[in-house]
Amino acid sequence: MEYKRLGKSGLPLSVFSLGSWLTFGKQIEDDVAEKMMTVAYDNGVNFFDNAEIYARGKSEKVMGKILKKMEWDRDSYCVSSKVFFGVGKLPTQKGLHRKHITEACEQAMKRLNVKYLDLFFCHRPDPETPVEETVWAMHHLIQQGKVLYWGTSEWSADQIIEAHNVAEKHHLVAPTMEQPQYNMLHRQRFESEYKELYSKYGMGTTIWSPLASGLLTGKYLYSHPDDTRLNMEGMEWLKEQKLNDPMALEKVGKIKRIADDLGITITKLSLAWCLKNPNVSTVILGASKVEQLKENLTALDALPLLTDAVMNEIEAVLQNKE
Repeated sequence: MEYKRLGKSGLPLSVFSLGSWLTFGKQIEDDVAEKMMTVAYDNGVNFFDNAEIYARGKSEKVMGKILKKMEWDRDSYCVSSKVFFGVGKLPTQKGLHRKHITEACEQAMKRLNVKYLDLFFCHRPDPETPVEETVWAMHHLIQQGKVLYWGTSEWSADQIIEAHNVAEKHHLVAPTMEQPQYNMLHRQRFESEYKELYSKYGMGTTIWSPLASGLLTGKYLYSHPDDTRLNMEGMEWLKEQKLNDPMALEKVGKIKRIADDLGITITKLSLAWCLKNPNVSTVILGASKVEQLKENLTALDALPLLTDAVMNEIEAVLQNKE
């Protein structure tokens, strides 16, 4: 395993991390989740990503039981949660106002069986709450030792810059990282919109969906298997978004041919491609099978194969770089 600093912070994260969206507490059994966390940890993964909304809190409970059972040294791993969507139905139980941020942090620590959160993300921007209130709330959690680093997820560059300006004005802790979607088929925001965030603020990134929800594994090229996340209840929007784009599937087919020529899977090629971007701090893997995770963790071996010539060949297929 290799490690990179989370942006300009001193925190070293494994370049591959394990996420629990759609899997823990929902798609996979708890014993499979335990095996996957163990495999990840034994292979050097030191960051496990979660959120209050994943399986409506059950994902964090499953992960928390595993962390308690494993008894790994607390200083050997990092765990995250995210706040915004909430798990309740009342107005006070969601959003980025001080009340929900404070209580969501406490609830996440309880579910995860930890005394503090290493990373705490604002899962989406909240148009109903002033950014200043959100920054102050996160700052206070850090002062209290309940959060070590705070960040954003799927915020616009302008919204993140506003948070930095508020932090600078009041001498508060600014966001350290952003968690955006990033893959071969979805790259404009990460590469173009966020460009200033890397150079000016040293923002770190914990990217999600590096395989475009399975599209970049090639599994949907010739058939539509039933046992995937795109066929899960409630994921109809994702299925329509990913599979109703013939241009995307055509590109995937061409990328697969490049991978075949290199003697590797398109999955490994796609993950290694993400790691080639120096602004990627860690790539969150979201496997549903232990063997799948083991294979994905070997994608580091593909990095030396991605020469300038190969990268140019990939760009000629994608044609989506701004």
